[in-house]
Amino acid sequence: MSDSAVEFRFRFWIFMVVYTLGFVAPWDLALHLDGSGPNSHVWGQLAVLLSRGGAMSISAAFNLVLAVGIVCAVLGAWMRTWGSAYLGVDVMRDENLRADEVVADGPYGHVRNPLYVGTWLNTLALALLMPASGAIFTIVFVVAFQVHLILREEAFLRGKLGEAYVSYCAAVPRWIPAVRAGVAASGAKARWGRAATAEIFMWLSAISFAVLGWRYDAHLLIQCVLVSLGVSLVVKGVGGGSRA
Repeated sequence: MSDSAVEFRFRFWIFMVVYTLGFVAPWDLALHLDGSGPNSHVWGQLAVLLSRGGAMSISAAFNLVLAVGIVCAVLGAWMRTWGSAYLGVDVMRDENLRADEVVADGPYGHVRNPLYVGTWLNTLALALLMPASGAIFTIVFVVAFQVHLILREEAFLRGKLGEAYVSYCAAVPRWIPAVRAGVAASGAKARWGRAATAEIFMWLSAISFAVLGWRYDAHLLIQCVLVSLGVSLVVKGVGGGSRA
């Protein structure tokens, strides 16, 4: 397998296109899958569904969905930052697959793919701001594409690292973090500063949800997401970076 697979080299732009389609949902112009109005986003539709049975008020339903979104956004930012701190930003910036060593420190002792898990959590939060069809499209594509990337990575690492990586895979779960570490840490030091900078989009998005979400304005949050993206691109251009 090549260590410069096309999907790895262009993964950032692939995700940019997917998230853009998720928010815009251009197919709805012809298919009319989504509703219209100020609450046509997933956040509003879920709130309406939760309040329909009378178990809670519409305002309580909005708050509940928002709280779930905040938790997903914060956990996603934390998982990616924790993983970035131990894997290294240089590895994440590389357009080629890397197999320097088995990383078992930090989150990698609990789950093999913390960066991807973090992205999934962040995607769930962002999907609340999308129309329903766009959210479904985005979640399905992001999960499917990243599963493909994970399988490519694992095959590459098995070929390069051999039995050491096979033993690591047997001890640490692929998707769902284990409470206890499955392998002993090597004592590597985390680089929190660079990791937080590399994941600034995740943190700014999470802060936007936590601080401004209580205004119940999905369009305002979308604007915050765009600003967060702009800031992250500037930081990446200066010297940061993040692996999707």
